[in-house]
Amino acid sequence: MQKPVVNVMVKAARSAGNLILRHMGKLDALNVFEKSKLDYASEVDAEAEAVIIRELRRAFPDYAILGEESGAMGKGRHTFVIDPLDGTSNYLRGWPHFCVSIALVENGEPVHGVVFDPLRNELFTASKGAGALLNDKKIRIGERKDLKGALLVTGFPPRERPRLAPHLDAIRSMLSEAEDIRRTGSAALDLAYVACGRADAYFEAGVKPWDIAAGLLLVREAGGRTCDFLGRGDNLLNSGQIIAGNLKISEVLQRAVYSTNYAAAFSA
Repeated sequence: MQKPVVNVMVKAARSAGNLILRHMGKLDALNVFEKSKLDYASEVDAEAEAVIIRELRRAFPDYAILGEESGAMGKGRHTFVIDPLDGTSNYLRGWPHFCVSIALVENGEPVHGVVFDPLRNELFTASKGAGALLNDKKIRIGERKDLKGALLVTGFPPRERPRLAPHLDAIRSMLSEAEDIRRTGSAALDLAYVACGRADAYFEAGVKPWDIAAGLLLVREAGGRTCDFLGRGDNLLNSGQIIAGNLKISEVLQRAVYSTNYAAAFSA
C-alpha cells in the first residue's frame, strides 16, 4: 500500500497530466518563451506547476517547494521538488515523450518519487526502502553487466554545450561496445526507463534537482545505483551530474566517463 503522501503526489501528477493533455490540441496557440539560450517553457509548464502546488499544499501546507517554474518557496526539513513538464521541447513539437515529475526530499535526499507519463498512462512511483512500481507492479533494474550490447541514454542540455567536445568523445568511446545511445529529451523518463529495464544505463551533466529527484529514487529502489561522474553518491541533487544503472554497469559507465576526460571537464 502506498504512503498517504505518495497518494497526494499521484493525484497532483495526474491533475497536471490531464491539463497537459488538454492543451495538446492547441500547441500552435501557446505562449512560449526562452528562459535561457535554447531552454524553452510555455504557459502549460506554469499552469501545470500551479495545479501541482495547489494539490500538495492542500495536504501539506507547511512543506517547502522547489519548482522549475516557481523556484524555491519556504524552508524546512521536507521539500517537494517539482518538474511540471519534463520534456517541454518534445511537448511543444508534438513529440510524444514527456512527463510530470514530483519528489519529496527530506534533508537533501529524495524519500518519495512520482513520474507520470500522461500519454501512455504510465505511473512510476517509489518510496525509500519500499521498492519501485510501474502502474502498481514491482519493477527491477536490468541485469547487463558491461557496455557490450548495452542501450544507454544521455542528454545534451543547452547549459552544457561548452563541454560538448568531451561529451561526444565519451559517446564515441562507448559506441565501440554499446548497441546504441538514445537522447530522448526527458531526464525523468530516462531514469524511469532505466529503473524498469527499458534502458541499461543513463548519464548526463547539467541536470537540475527537479530533473532527477524522483527518477534517481526510482533507480535506487529498483535495485540500481546512482552517482556523479567521479563515482560519488552523496548530494547528487546539487551535483549537476548523474550516472544511473545497476551496480555493475554503473561502475563501467563511470569509468568510461572518467577515462574520456568528460568528468575532468567539470573540474577545469
